[in-house]
Amino acid sequence: MSSQMTNIQRDIELSSIYEISKILCSSLDLQKTIRQILNILSSHLQLQRTMVSLVQHDNEVHVIGAVGLSQEEIDRGRFQAGEGVIGKIVKMGVPIVVPDIANEPLFLNKTRARDLSDDKPIAFIGVPIKAAGKVLGVLSADRETRSRPGRIQHDMRFLKMVADLIGQTMHLHELVAAERKQLLNETYQLQKEVRAKPFASDVIGQSPCMQDIFGEVRRSASVSSTVLLRGESGTGKEMIAQSIHDLSPRKKAPFIRVNCAALTESLLESELFGHEKGAFTGAQHERKGRFELANGGTLFLDEIGEISPAFQSKLLRVLQEREFERVGGTKSIRVDVRLIAATNRNLEEAVSSGEFRADLYFRLNVVTIVLPPLRDRREDIPVLAIHFLDKFNRVNNRHLDISTDAMKILTDCYWPGNVRELENCVERTATMANGTAINALDLPCQHDKCFSLALGHVWRASGPVPDIRVVGVPNNHPSATPDVTHVESQDGKMPEFKSGRERFIWAMEQSGWVQAKAARLLNVTPRQMGYALQKYDIKVKKF
Repeated sequence: MSSQMTNIQRDIELSSIYEISKILCSSLDLQKTIRQILNILSSHLQLQRTMVSLVQHDNEVHVIGAVGLSQEEIDRGRFQAGEGVIGKIVKMGVPIVVPDIANEPLFLNKTRARDLSDDKPIAFIGVPIKAAGKVLGVLSADRETRSRPGRIQHDMRFLKMVADLIGQTMHLHELVAAERKQLLNETYQLQKEVRAKPFASDVIGQSPCMQDIFGEVRRSASVSSTVLLRGESGTGKEMIAQSIHDLSPRKKAPFIRVNCAALTESLLESELFGHEKGAFTGAQHERKGRFELANGGTLFLDEIGEISPAFQSKLLRVLQEREFERVGGTKSIRVDVRLIAATNRNLEEAVSSGEFRADLYFRLNVVTIVLPPLRDRREDIPVLAIHFLDKFNRVNNRHLDISTDAMKILTDCYWPGNVRELENCVERTATMANGTAINALDLPCQHDKCFSLALGHVWRASGPVPDIRVVGVPNNHPSATPDVTHVESQDGKMPEFKSGRERFIWAMEQSGWVQAKAARLLNVTPRQMGYALQKYDIKVKKF
């Protein structure tokens, strides 16, 4: 009977090693891999509270994965080298078996996952995870000591085999991550050379649409024409404005920023034009406005679409005559200022509704640069993510990397907040990450804690992202789907429809269910057509 049990146990262990080897070869997401391995050790071998603890850059040891522990218990699992049983294993680099944790002073029970008052004696088995002669962490588990004689030592030898496999895989992960980071850094450096500095350090993009933007920036920088930057919030309009200034003949003069949406009409007038002493309560001294401060340089007016109609007429006069009076003053002040304005509003609709003056619109709309949303230039996301993580590492003296699985999630994200949201996501995830790399499970969207993920689903379900169509300028950066309520067929003959879904079905039927033909019929791109079919759940008929 004993021989039969031994054979069964050997088969279970061989099967476990085979499954663990497959897992280690299937993913570069270390945390996901470790969790699956711990599940096998718990389910196949009936080990309890299986854990992996890894050495961090500050030499503190953190529990980064466990089965049989709550998240709160995992978070408490932190040790200094030499502290407790786990810390001692890291320091000495040898396995340690504690036959009864209730009678071992060195066992600190920091996670508070064990009830040391329980009558059942529990053994703790811990083995070092090593690679290239360096201790990377500890693989550990609990076992009730009422098991058959010699079982604990057998478990220790088996866990050591698994720990060696984990260590070698971690070493390979580090080599792959280092090579990938080097390639991304080389791409980033080559990209900077191609872009021909000086560009603002965070203006990054290797996608064709961003290369077009960079060309527009260089061409517009050499003259003093007014520039209107269009695009969703977070696409980098202020950085592009800074780059235009830095490349212009005015680069040694001031670059002054004003957020028009952050100020009331009266405060905005005082902020831009300045005020004389005694002009209003609290005006104890005369004060130069932003137009005066920017004299000879560039004034950047962000959120220009939010200013009131009354103030629009005052701004129009300055743009026409290049002169103004301070609040409470009568003396006209002339300035030489290059104006760059930015907005995420559809100014054409605002003009049509009377919310924005048409004459001011045409004064601003001299040179227009439309910045694409991040979801339309996904090839830039890996380089941007590495750039933001490098910045985080420099500021915080960290050495984090991003796993391949995590990078894929970032690249596939909808990013309604665009580049600004990506930077915030990288910084937030890097701050909270355990281990040496940001893994897929570190990302908030993997725990339903990402508001932007929900917002992206809402946008997809409710309709297209508003498309900025600038009068007189071709739109090279279309939104995700067309606004089907405002498109017409090329011959102008199209029946009325109750919904966008009916319109797309009609177009597909008219074109024999050929997507490219249907897209031409509706005057949209094939990509927009494909997205609309997916959005409205229209099944393409095959003939």
